[in-house]
Formats: sequence, structure tokens, C-alpha cells
Amino acid sequence: MGSGRHPATARGPGEGGASRADDRAATKIAWLDSKHSFSFGGHYEPDNTHHGLLLVNNDDIVKPGSGFDTHPHRDMEIVTWVLRGSLVHQDSTGHSGVIYPGLAQRMSAGRGILHSEKNDSWTLTGEQSHAEPVHFVQMWVVPDESGITPGYQQLEIDDELLRGGLVTIASGMPEHSDAAAITIANRYAALHGARLQPGQSVELPDAPYLHLFVPRGEVVLEGAGPLHEGDAVRFTASGGQRVTAIDAAEILVWEMHAGLSAA
Repeated sequence: MGSGRHPATARGPGEGGASRADDRAATKIAWLDSKHSFSFGGHYEPDNTHHGLLLVNNDDIVKPGSGFDTHPHRDMEIVTWVLRGSLVHQDSTGHSGVIYPGLAQRMSAGRGILHSEKNDSWTLTGEQSHAEPVHFVQMWVVPDESGITPGYQQLEIDDELLRGGLVTIASGMPEHSDAAAITIANRYAALHGARLQPGQSVELPDAPYLHLFVPRGEVVLEGAGPLHEGDAVRFTASGGQRVTAIDAAEILVWEMHAGLSAA
């Protein structure tokens, strides 16, 4: 581990605590560089399968002209957040479009859906091909009920995020019904995000489970010290800590009021 652990948060992944970017399992092939915060695919760790309701937090970079061919999902709420570049989504319910920074996307797999995700936006726009990789974070949470109707939603919220506050990106919690956010089919979970300039800070919400991920830049977590790009912290029965940017940074925070057994 390159950057070490801070003693205040250095607990095992099954108990909550800090995990460093270099500790993540990785899938690296010709067109994909993917880092997995939790067990994923062939990377299985029995004590690192989830935190609260969050099962997947994949940090992906896909080369241009490549991507994930059509594949199935079932009974999962999948939220995709693009940091750089663009990602083309197409699914078996007829939805297709280009996801870019500031455009939140949610796909409810429900009783079954097929979709593909590729870095080939020119196939839809008619523009010339580009050479820019796409960098995105994909997160999976379980729905309240299995077998729901598959669904898709996207929402442009870039202007709000640029203000530097903690903004709700996706939520199924009733108290966020008035927020400009995409809706997920779990009433116990919400995803918040912020883009912070140096010196700006936000306060984490209080919840039985929190997951803080730093996909870009460097921040300081109150009581725990610096967190670098790719680092994450898992909190249990906590909240209220301040996160302050050292340089231009982006954070993603899952607020969860149930674990898997209670959902």
C-alpha cells in the first residue's frame, strides 16, 4: 500500500474504515482500466462484498472505440457518473444516449435488462471519432423490491455541482423528493456529490452507513487527514465530519439508512 492508513479510520473493509486507491482490486485489459472498491467479477474477498446497501463502486477508464458489449443485469439500481469524456448507453428498453460530466444516469435493472456502454459517441452524433478516454464511476445499490419494471432516467445537474456544495445526485429517500435528483428504487439510500475548489469544504450527512469516495483531486477529512484520488472511507453510525479540498477535487457520498438485511 503506497499511502498507508490513518489510524483513526484503519479498520477492515467488512467493518468500515479507510481504503486506499492502491489497495483496490483491478481489472486491466487492452481497452479497460477498472478499479474495484468491493468484490467484483473474478475479484472476490469474502469480507469486502458491500457497505450498507452499496455493492459496487467501480472506477473505470475506457479507451475510445471500445467498451462493454451488450450484457444482462437483474434486480440492481445502477448509477453512472462520468468524470471526463463521454459514454454511450443503449439498452433493451429502447433508451440510448450520451452521458457526459454533470449528467447523472440511473438504470433500474428490475426483472431483467440488457445494455451496452461504449466510448463511441460519434456513432450517435455523426461527428468525427475522438481519441479521448472516458473516465466514470459506476455504483450499484440493491432495490427495495425484486422484479420491478426496468427503467432509465438521466438528469443534467452540472450547474448545481459547480457551486461547490454537496448536492443530491440520486435518491429514493422521501425527504429528497423535492431535490433535483434522479430517483432510485431504494427509500433508504441517496448519492450526493460535490466539486470543490481549493479551500472549499462540505459537511457529511449523518447516517448509519456512509461511503465517501474521492474520484478526483485531494481532500482532507476532518479527524482522519488527507485522502487522495481513488481513496474511500466507510463510516458506520457517523456523520458531521467536514471534507475540505486541498486542490480542485470531486467527491461522491452515499448516505444509507439500512444495510442489506434490512432493505
